[in-house]
Amino acid sequence: MAESMTDFIAGSAAGFAGKLLDYPLDTVKVLLQTQNVGTSNEAAAAAAATLARSQSVNSATTTTITTAQPRVVYRGAIHCLQHTTQTQGFFSLYKGLSSPLLGSMAENAVLFLAYNSLKRIMAGEFSPFNNNDKQEHRGSKSKEDLTLLQLSLAGAGAGALVPFVLTPVELIKCRLQVQNAGSNAGFRTYKGPIDVIVQTIKTEGIANGLYKGNTATLMREIPGNFCWYGVYEGVCKLMIPEGGTKADLGTSAHLIGGALAGGAYWTAFYPADTVKSYIQTSPDHNGSSFIRTLISLYRSIGIRGLYRGWGITAARAAPAHAAIFATYEYTMKFLKANDDSYEPNSEVSFTMKESIRD
Repeated sequence: MAESMTDFIAGSAAGFAGKLLDYPLDTVKVLLQTQNVGTSNEAAAAAAATLARSQSVNSATTTTITTAQPRVVYRGAIHCLQHTTQTQGFFSLYKGLSSPLLGSMAENAVLFLAYNSLKRIMAGEFSPFNNNDKQEHRGSKSKEDLTLLQLSLAGAGAGALVPFVLTPVELIKCRLQVQNAGSNAGFRTYKGPIDVIVQTIKTEGIANGLYKGNTATLMREIPGNFCWYGVYEGVCKLMIPEGGTKADLGTSAHLIGGALAGGAYWTAFYPADTVKSYIQTSPDHNGSSFIRTLISLYRSIGIRGLYRGWGITAARAAPAHAAIFATYEYTMKFLKANDDSYEPNSEVSFTMKESIRD
């Protein structure tokens, strides 16, 4: 089996495992990020007027209410989680899962494929312009010899490619997740992932619709994956036994490295994700650029608002990203150990090959 195919399959398996773990808390993150940007002035006025009529307040008070700023619904991640499960049910946290589950599999397949291809190019093992390049350079340098900076740069390069797969998936996910905020929040309602795609293309098109927020996704993915792979590979290098290789690491090393990498990924440039969620879901967004939207949000909600949901996101990232890396590494070892055409090297030790087959 070609090495690129094993990267693709292992990445898909990793994406499946990670998304199942992190999706409920991802829903909480999106609800926190968008809670006071989804209610348009008209929606706020209508809600206030309805409340005013029900309480029989005077017209002066009504005027005061209708001009008030949209209120913040959730006090924090725990309150958001409790409120959503109590009012919408536990499985509402999985609303829209099918699209991001498939998207996560595709995302991680492309991400790991691109990352390892860039590593092979940097090591001189592979050239996209010469299929025989690997044979000519074999033995001169290995992926194991790459520095931590080179590995991080390979991660950043992979991060620059994956948004072209990821942006439409995240738009669908976010537009379905924010519906948990309720009918008065000002968001458009959808029946499911297919309805999101159809309505978005029909009303907004593909470039300005399905790929809305692509720049924000790029701004998150490039530094995020620089740190993601950098931290993971750094932990692995530190835990490799003397005289050993990465193949000698146990599951615990991949879990620890993945957990720390997840926190680093979301800490790298979290505000970019807040901007992306706003651009993709808010009915009030006027098509402004990433920078202008970032400045506008900073002026309206401040730096704390831009980091709203970071805590729950970092907490969920630890187990989810630990599962991603552990699943990826074990799947790669399994596929290579059961592929008779694969030549054993530093990637898979003889001990691991025998233990998997047994």
